[in-house]
Amino acid sequence: MSNFILTVLGTASAVPIADRNPSAQVLNVHGRLFLIDCGEGTQQQFRRLHLSFLKVEAIFLSHIHGDHCLGIFGLLSTMSMYGRTKPLRIFAPRSFGPILKFYQSYFGADDTYQVEHVVLDAKEPQEILAEGELSVSAFPLRHKIECYGFGFTYRGNYAYAYCSDTAPFPELSTWVKGVKYLYHECTYTREHADKAVARYHSVTDDAARCALEAGAERLVIGHYSSRVRDLSQFQKECQETFPDTVAANDGDIFEIY
Repeated sequence: MSNFILTVLGTASAVPIADRNPSAQVLNVHGRLFLIDCGEGTQQQFRRLHLSFLKVEAIFLSHIHGDHCLGIFGLLSTMSMYGRTKPLRIFAPRSFGPILKFYQSYFGADDTYQVEHVVLDAKEPQEILAEGELSVSAFPLRHKIECYGFGFTYRGNYAYAYCSDTAPFPELSTWVKGVKYLYHECTYTREHADKAVARYHSVTDDAARCALEAGAERLVIGHYSSRVRDLSQFQKECQETFPDTVAANDGDIFEIY
């Protein structure tokens, strides 16, 4: 039985399309769930993929753009309706504070559990959680607003790194050096490189180069622009530099350990 499983809930970027939800992923570590980002439709994906709301141990929000956090209100409310009593930690930038306060002021009066906002403030990789066999670090990315990636070390092995919205920068591959599975946003194909630069995103070549320089075992890409509907184009371009690239779909499951 696998002990460290990644489930991809959403692979769209800012504009959701019929068969793709915005960013969200779940890591299942020995039955304990860790949610990474929470775009619209996240709780619907929990239902569809038979994931338990009450087994979520912590939530990690990379940044406060809508396609990464607008599903949080519904998810928090549903947890309360299910009678959750265990406190919930949300690791997120400082800018999430007013958003959480708004939710609690208007919708959280009857919540059955406490929510703790753990403020992210890292200039380089920094451990933010250590529990048993799992350690989680946060590291800054290069985006239009404050944004973080997350690294997950399991039983001493760098198992998974999540690199959300980011322009390429040289330190990133060193911060994820030796990771087994690397998720790297891949919003655009080469033909839209100008848009990637303007919007602080990555193209296929950026993601593949990062995986190659990091010595990753496998590259998983997502956060696709709605301009490109054929995912094989993303995958083929990445594979020219990094052959073991998988263009993720909503609902994909990866057994990492």
